Amino acid sequence: MENIIRIDSISMLHELLGYDKPMHPLITLINLNNINPMEKYQSKQLVTGFYTITLKKGKNCGLRYGRQYYDFSEGSLMFMAPEQVTMVEYNHNEAEIEGWMLCFHPDLIRKSGLGRKMEEFTFFSYDVNEALHLSEKEKQIITNIVDTIKTEFSQNIDVYSQDLIVSNIEVLLNYSKRFYGRQFITRTTANKDVISRFDKLMRDHFNSKSLEEKGIPSVKYLAKEMGYSTNYLSDLLKKETGKNAQEHIHLYLVEKAKTLLLGTSEPIYQIAYMLGFEYPAHFSKFFKSKTGMSPMAFRK
Repeated sequence: MENIIRIDSISMLHELLGYDKPMHPLITLINLNNINPMEKYQSKQLVTGFYTITLKKGKNCGLRYGRQYYDFSEGSLMFMAPEQVTMVEYNHNEAEIEGWMLCFHPDLIRKSGLGRKMEEFTFFSYDVNEALHLSEKEKQIITNIVDTIKTEFSQNIDVYSQDLIVSNIEVLLNYSKRFYGRQFITRTTANKDVISRFDKLMRDHFNSKSLEEKGIPSVKYLAKEMGYSTNYLSDLLKKETGKNAQEHIHLYLVEKAKTLLLGTSEPIYQIAYMLGFEYPAHFSKFFKSKTGMSPMAFRK
C-alpha cells in the first residue's frame, strides 16, 4: 500500500513545492509558474490539513483525486477541504502551467462567522471532474479578490488584518457559489439527462426487491452509481427540482409506502420490512412525519 504523506502546515507545503518561505503561517498564495515540486513528493498520495482553492490552466499538468484524473488544460476552479487525498503529477520539463493556489488553515477562520458556515460551501466536497469552469469575466473577479487577500497577508499585520483576510475569503466563496449556480443553469440540458438517469435508478431500486434486501438507498450509494459526489448530485437536483437527493429518496419512499398500504393487505410491520426499515416503529415514525398520519390511519 502506498504511503500517504500528510501536509499539515503552510510551511511544509512551501517545502514540498520548492517555494519560498511563507509570509503568513496560516494562509498562502502560490504562483503555479514558480513551483518546482520536490521529487520525493511527486506521484505520492497527499493529505493536506487546510482548505485549497486552485485556478489552473496548463498542458501536461494534472491532478489525481481518488480514482479520477483531471486535466486542467481548459482552466477551472477547484476546491478541496482538509483531509482529502490527492496526488500531484507534474513534469517540470514538459509542463506549461499558469494559475494560482490559495491555501488557508482552518485555524485562520475557526473563531469567525465564516468558520461556522463553511459546511454551506458544499463544493469543497465535489470531485475534481465537477470543478467550476469560469468565463473570462468571472476569472477576473475571482483573481481580483485573491489579489486583495494576498495584499492583506503580505503586509505588516495589524488589528484589522485577520478580519479583512477572512471577510475577503468569504466574498470569494460567495462568488464561487454564484458561479456554480450559473454553471448548473447553463448545463440545463445535460442536467435533465442526469435527472432522468436519477429517476430511473430510483424507480428500479424501489420497484425491485432491493429495498427489502439492501435497505433504503443512501445518497452516497446513488451518487456513486451515477458517478458523482454526494454534494454535487444533491446540489444539482436542488437547482433543477427544488429538492435535494435525500428529499427525493423520502418522496419515493412515501409513495411506495402509500401504494403498499392501500394496494395490499400485508400487515404494517411486514410493509416496514419490505421498505427496508429495520424496525417497524421507525417506519411508523417516518411515515407520520411526512404525511401527518400513522400508517394505520392512512390505510383506514
